[in-house]
Amino acid sequence: MRTEIINTITAIEPQAWNGLAGTDTPFVRHEFLAALETSGCVGHDTGWDPCHVILTGDDGRLVGAMPLYQKSNSWGEFVFDFAWADAYRHAGLDYYPKLVAAIPYTPATSARALVAPGADPTATTRGLLDAARQCATRCGASSVHILFPTAREVERFSAAGLLIRKDCQFHWHNRGYETFDDFLGELQSAKRKKLRRERRRITEAGIKFRILHGDELDSATWEQIMPLYANSFWRRGRTPYLNQQFFETISRTLPEQIVVILAMYDGEAIATAICFRSADTLYGRYWGSSGRYHSLHFETCYYQGIDYCIAHGLNTFEPGTQGEHKIARGFVPTETWSAHWLSHPQFNAAIDDYLERERSYIDDYMDAVGHHVPYRKTPD
Repeated sequence: MRTEIINTITAIEPQAWNGLAGTDTPFVRHEFLAALETSGCVGHDTGWDPCHVILTGDDGRLVGAMPLYQKSNSWGEFVFDFAWADAYRHAGLDYYPKLVAAIPYTPATSARALVAPGADPTATTRGLLDAARQCATRCGASSVHILFPTAREVERFSAAGLLIRKDCQFHWHNRGYETFDDFLGELQSAKRKKLRRERRRITEAGIKFRILHGDELDSATWEQIMPLYANSFWRRGRTPYLNQQFFETISRTLPEQIVVILAMYDGEAIATAICFRSADTLYGRYWGSSGRYHSLHFETCYYQGIDYCIAHGLNTFEPGTQGEHKIARGFVPTETWSAHWLSHPQFNAAIDDYLERERSYIDDYMDAVGHHVPYRKTPD
């Protein structure tokens, strides 16, 4: 197999890339990655420099690929290694640049080592990892990090000598509900009453909702949405990760896979949740509002998403990272993973030891919060 590093996804034909990744999960699709690049949301000035790995066979056919970026910071990754960077600095070493195999700004699990149908997944994965490590050596990167891979990939990465890190998100699962009330019926009485009260506050306030897909999102609508989206970043002193050009492009190229929840009051958009979807999963990605409204965050980001999953027969709702407040609203602890290789032997060994202890903590944490999920063990 022949290995190549390409600095733009547009060097590969969409059909060839999607032939590896499939078209179900939106984030690994060629259209999504290309929109990030052409809109300027990734590139040198953002700290995300594309250096994707591709493997081709003797016949020139694409056999494997890995979305890879050279990073000059750790923003937008959601697997936190700031302490590792600080340890390198104290030791007089450079942690940046590093290489990251991930979907920028997207903490959602999906394949990272993309393998052609019929190709040997173990051999192809090893080829991609070898190429990524060689790329790190050539460009002076300290390390390679693979964020939010699938559990099956984690086994292959571990077998190839990478360090495995475990974390936790909170996901909602559809148990065959036909209505939101069916879902509420499985909750403990006190939790059920709380959710109904939160939803009632929104109704009584006169707030209504629109659910829009890509083919319903024109430039004028995005001009209403973008200030809401940006507010969440400005309030934290951060620049928004994504711009209107990106969202308008995705609306055209992946219209069936973007879902925007828009809260309306007196004909004005006051809050939004920007989501993506696959055939069986809704991914909540960005939230923003123009002001503070009681329970609006819960309704926009969680209950409307649950309603959508029930109405469209989706099995899972991944609302993003962190947030123990999700537990009381029916979201349950779910494992997430990352894999790491550090070129410095002593640091690699030290972080291996740390990750072993951290995994034990995560196991204990998931067990503890799992006792607080709101579902009834027996009927009320």
